[in-house]
Amino acid sequence: MANDGVPNQKVYIHEFIDIIGHNRARYMHHMTANWCPVARDERNQLCLGVWGTVGSTGRWPEVVNLWELDGWDGLVGNFSHELDHPSQQDPSLAEWWAAATALRRGGVDRIVVPEPWTRPVDQLIAEGVRGELYAHELITVPAGTAPAFLAAVHDHAVAAHAEFGLDVVGAYRVAMVNDSECVLIWAIPDWSTWAAVEQAWLAADDGSGPLALWRAITLELGADWRRSLMVDAPLSPLRIGRQPEVSDRIPLDQL
Repeated sequence: MANDGVPNQKVYIHEFIDIIGHNRARYMHHMTANWCPVARDERNQLCLGVWGTVGSTGRWPEVVNLWELDGWDGLVGNFSHELDHPSQQDPSLAEWWAAATALRRGGVDRIVVPEPWTRPVDQLIAEGVRGELYAHELITVPAGTAPAFLAAVHDHAVAAHAEFGLDVVGAYRVAMVNDSECVLIWAIPDWSTWAAVEQAWLAADDGSGPLALWRAITLELGADWRRSLMVDAPLSPLRIGRQPEVSDRIPLDQL
């Protein structure tokens, strides 16, 4: 469901994280239980999601994080808090970073801006948005056409996917590129529904089925995309219906 009420004026940090070896569960707990409470208290930064990529559909082992900040001013405050030190690192997080370094090798981040109708995390939680799995779509379009693509998502894709029971978690325009990249995240109720969507997309090649119009629109707009599947972390906010708390912490060596 799209939010056509109060426009979403948040800004988000989207992260692909490369995990070292068998450390994905430890890393996801380290991010949710050990980092989220600190980020919320010190930076007013909320977690929208922490997900593990389903390896057969994308890179592995990989984690996807999505963080919500209070607009561009919130993002500026976040960067200032983190980087206003000679080490370019928040000294209070030295122990946290040391633990994280042993779990991940690097990654790729993006600043993404939500479409006005995309719901912020508090609203998603309040409305009970959650999937057994999620689809993550990274879309590339001709330079300058990201706004037109995202307008078409609102006008056509949301309703077409809702016919299968999918809910749009968010639609985002990637900043710091020439309006050539977008991110979509969909909540999928169960695995059988995902399979039905994939089959419907393939059937849309011949112009039939509920996704045929949306497929035609994407081709007309010159949109290319890569879809991968994700499963949320045990303490991801959409799974537990709240932001993680300090009381959720357990030692990493117990995971």
